[in-house]
Amino acid sequence: MDRKASLLTTCTQLVLLWFVGLKAAEPPRDGGGWSLNSEFRLQDEGLCNIDVLDGSSVSHQHFIERYAFRRPVILRHVTDNTRFRSLCSRSSLLEEYGERRVRLSTANTHSYRKVDVPLREYLDAWLRPQAADALGSETLYFFGDNNVTEWQRLFDQYEFPPYVLPNTSRAYSFGIAGPGSGVPFHWHGPGFSEVVYGRKRWFLYPPDQEPHFHPNRTTLSWVTETYPHLPEGEAPLECTISPGEVLYFPDRWWHATLNLDTSVFISTFLG
Repeated sequence: MDRKASLLTTCTQLVLLWFVGLKAAEPPRDGGGWSLNSEFRLQDEGLCNIDVLDGSSVSHQHFIERYAFRRPVILRHVTDNTRFRSLCSRSSLLEEYGERRVRLSTANTHSYRKVDVPLREYLDAWLRPQAADALGSETLYFFGDNNVTEWQRLFDQYEFPPYVLPNTSRAYSFGIAGPGSGVPFHWHGPGFSEVVYGRKRWFLYPPDQEPHFHPNRTTLSWVTETYPHLPEGEAPLECTISPGEVLYFPDRWWHATLNLDTSVFISTFLG
């Protein structure tokens, strides 16, 4: 089966899963209480054409020479964030931060609109599967815009990847999002992204290869409508990361994300 036929098949499966009810699946073990009552999850993890390495085999020099300024890479077992993961369970976050306000952003390329709500209200009323036909400007979810002072106690427990770029400092971005949500294509400086709970599918292009997308369409709509028809030469680098895996993206690389489950995640931006 050629690539286009394979993509059409997998995309058809994704659409069927979504519109016939997002096939209910067993929540993963130790899900941290993040499985929605519907337990709806997207099943199609897609291809993985990005290097996936065990962190113990990647020295700092190897990382700098091969990946830091050249290409994305996924690292496994590079840190032990067991403690941080336990603090990110639904019950722990509600106990510590439930009444604190978080800033929601629209899921379009430029995140035009912001809404502040208590974390408890977001989890109870806003955190739900993404509608396949919703526009990015109609979709609000919690990613980044963290009040560093309020969230510092949690961030202090996070063990960040042990690779640094020259003359950069770290800034954290923490988020929680429902299945089918995600941010459409955009770019910024380099960084790492780790999934604490759930799974997140990534699509990436180098800086000189701007993808075809509408800035107010969601990643879910791009995956179902545009992705299956891409010529082979316009196919993205892509992979799905799970808890315990960290994706590194270099400076100015285009990227879009799609949360396959209710996902808790943290990014380390290097600026």
